[in-house]
Amino acid sequence: MMEERKRLFGYFLFAAQLFLSSTQVLRIGGIFETRESELVSTDELAFKFAVNNINRNKTLMPNTTLTYDIQRINLFDGFEASRRVCDQLALGVVAVFGPSHSSSVSAVQSICNALEVPHIQTRWKHPSVDNKDTFFINLYPEYTAIARAILDVVTFFKWRKLTVVYEDSTGLMRMQELIKAPAKFNLKIKIRQLTPGNQDARPLLKELKKDKEFFIIFDCSYRMAAELLKQLSSMGMMTEYYHFFFTTLDLFALDLEPYRYSGVNMTGFRLLNIDDPWVASTMDRWAMERLQGPKQESGLMDGVMTTDAALMYDAVYMVAVASQRATQMTVSSLQCHRHKPWRFGPRFMNLFKEAQWDGLTGHIVLNKTDGLRRDFDLDIISLKEDGIARGVVEGGSRLTKRWIEIAVWNSYRGMNLTEESRRDKNNNVTDSLANRTLIVTTILENPYVMLRKSDKELVGNDRYEGYCLDLLKELSNILGFTYEVRLVADGKYGAQNDKGEWNGMVRELIDHVADLAVAPLTITYVREKVIDFSKPFMTLGISILYRKPNGTNPGVFSFLNPLSPDIWMYVLLACTGVSCVLFVIARFTPYEWYNPHPCNPSSTLIQNNFTLLNSFWFGVGALMRQSSELMPKALSTRIVGGIWWFFTLIIISSYTANLAAFLTVERMDAPIDSADDLAKQTRIEYGAVRDGSTMTFFKKSKISTYEKMWAFMSSRKNTALVKNNREGITRVLTTDYAMLMESTSIEYISQRNCNLTQIGGLIDSKGYGVGTPIGSPYRDKVTIAILQLQEEGKLHMMKEKWWRGNGCPEEDNKEANALGVENIGGIFIVLAAGLVLSVFVAIGEFIYKARRNADIEECVSFSAVMEDLGISLQCYKGIRRRSRPHGGARSACIFCQPKRTSKREAARRDSST
Repeated sequence: MMEERKRLFGYFLFAAQLFLSSTQVLRIGGIFETRESELVSTDELAFKFAVNNINRNKTLMPNTTLTYDIQRINLFDGFEASRRVCDQLALGVVAVFGPSHSSSVSAVQSICNALEVPHIQTRWKHPSVDNKDTFFINLYPEYTAIARAILDVVTFFKWRKLTVVYEDSTGLMRMQELIKAPAKFNLKIKIRQLTPGNQDARPLLKELKKDKEFFIIFDCSYRMAAELLKQLSSMGMMTEYYHFFFTTLDLFALDLEPYRYSGVNMTGFRLLNIDDPWVASTMDRWAMERLQGPKQESGLMDGVMTTDAALMYDAVYMVAVASQRATQMTVSSLQCHRHKPWRFGPRFMNLFKEAQWDGLTGHIVLNKTDGLRRDFDLDIISLKEDGIARGVVEGGSRLTKRWIEIAVWNSYRGMNLTEESRRDKNNNVTDSLANRTLIVTTILENPYVMLRKSDKELVGNDRYEGYCLDLLKELSNILGFTYEVRLVADGKYGAQNDKGEWNGMVRELIDHVADLAVAPLTITYVREKVIDFSKPFMTLGISILYRKPNGTNPGVFSFLNPLSPDIWMYVLLACTGVSCVLFVIARFTPYEWYNPHPCNPSSTLIQNNFTLLNSFWFGVGALMRQSSELMPKALSTRIVGGIWWFFTLIIISSYTANLAAFLTVERMDAPIDSADDLAKQTRIEYGAVRDGSTMTFFKKSKISTYEKMWAFMSSRKNTALVKNNREGITRVLTTDYAMLMESTSIEYISQRNCNLTQIGGLIDSKGYGVGTPIGSPYRDKVTIAILQLQEEGKLHMMKEKWWRGNGCPEEDNKEANALGVENIGGIFIVLAAGLVLSVFVAIGEFIYKARRNADIEECVSFSAVMEDLGISLQCYKGIRRRSRPHGGARSACIFCQPKRTSKREAARRDSST
């Protein structure tokens, strides 16, 4: 009854307006669904708000007044919706707005299509394949364009693995482009659905957290989004490692104050053009009216205009814009049961499709074929890491203070980054880490992390010291964060077992137990696939730690060491060969023969000094750098002599230069010199730290030498692989064991233990980096800070501070030692042996001479030999008498004796006589 009275009163008011004024009155109808939790729907409030603003704006419709008829129905009541729209058409309306749900929309649409009255929608509606609704208009962005926008956002963020969580079946329609993308973009997509009718999504969120799904797309209403945010916060998923993307266009309107300092990554779409001053003023007027009206829905900020309300506002304004261009248009009462359409309906519908207007939701252009909105802009907005926009002027909108517009997506032009987004990338890196407390996992390893020695009980970070602690302090000073240091639970760096499971610090980063891993953690390919690394703060390589080899005891014949035995043999052969060549050439050339009696030119006797013995003596003299009474006269023999002198010059010079090093420097006798020597033997056991990067290097290496070494280590896992570096150092000192480890650790150890040293060079090249969970926002900021420390030279100073040790004095103050008997005693032995040899040779020559005399003289008695020996020893002036033949008196002994006549010459003289 009340409704009938209101309707009659409306008729009366409408008639009075027509009678009292010549101003044209246009009526629009609105059918709105109300929920149990709200007295008046947001669409109805926006509908009235738009009509009132249009009537106040005399420039838009100067001769026309806009009025409305509102009908309220229950949700999903299609029959009631049909009855109410017929009542409105009977009153005479130029357009019908609403309802919002599909079952009621279809009923209203069929009636409006039959009577040719424009039906205007502002909610998403999936069009049917055989769409014949020519009088249907929808200002909501077209669903295929939304699907392309979602795919472009995923591509922009370079996601490779994500999960899609949708609320109802319409969400799959909006995700169709993304669902078809894996084959083209190498995406891994999981699709999950929220339980229909149940707002408790914690079981599903628990599974996502367990499966480490960090990139999630939520397709749901803003009401469900507000509930999901609360549940995500209670599940501990509001952290910087998660990135949530909401497809609802009302994400910007949600109250995100509880999450502003969580650091969570949150992205969404925004259709409202809030940067426009007119839009901002309209939204402010809306907010003032809403704050004076009934309480806003939970989850939304107070007084904020949602996208649905803005679309409704723009739709009402589209009616005003189209009506302004219409002339001589009358509104008639239509009856649903007569099926007589409105004769101005097609014309008014064409005016709608031709109208263009810049509304709250941007530039509005309708497709003339189907009445859908295809050309539109979507702002890609991202929640500020600290909840407050940097660079926003004071007094700006509350919406801009919480969000940053990173890009604008257009349905035709695609995505373009905004200037604000580019400026935001260049902001100070300390902004997002200020006042954050990060959990840092590490491992005890000298000198990186060590327990601080103190008489007092230490707590917190004061318990530790070392290179990594100094590095952490410098990073916190630059980035402004605080930290809590925790030792890794299992005491391991991190390696992957046969099942693909990780342990150590890498596992803690994967499970997000820690935010950073600051330790001697090597950057490797397999680790880089599961965690992120900063730029290396230290470069190193794998080498061999072994005991210092014992020095070789100098031998008696150490002076022979400068030249190898082969060279000594070749020199001896060369001396013999040159002597033989010189002998042959000297006998062949006529210039080496001369007259032994120059006073008798007519003598037919000639003599050659280069006998075989003299030739050898010439070579030995030149080799010993001494002169000889024999000098070559012919050019050919001089050439041989010159070449031999040049040869001996090089040999003696090389020997002299190398002799100093061999006799003054103590050589070390090392059983191994490189990794190849280790691989070729099995006597010395070798290994590395179990589940460390060094072990992984040999395990994954395809080089034959390293494969052989890994086969040896894997066959003796219980003994070859050690738990940590301390255990390996102990084994190197106490047993015959070589440890493969990082060169920086070897450098530190050898500075403090002079019995240990590095063997060989670096097997590979790698670096230590700060580890972060994959996708962590801290990685790039830590990298920038490390580069700053490197440029300032602080990394080098920190290494010098912790690596400097007492040193080894015997190595630091190495001087040339004085040569002792043990070094060159052999040369005295050679000298003594030469003297003894010369004595025996002299005796032999004396005996030989005596026998020759026996051949000349018919007999020589023993008493005569002893007499000659006595005379030789007493002849200190070098003069003696030569014995006569046949026992005659001996002649005087003179220094230059005449040449002895041979038997052949004596026979020749006897025959001539």
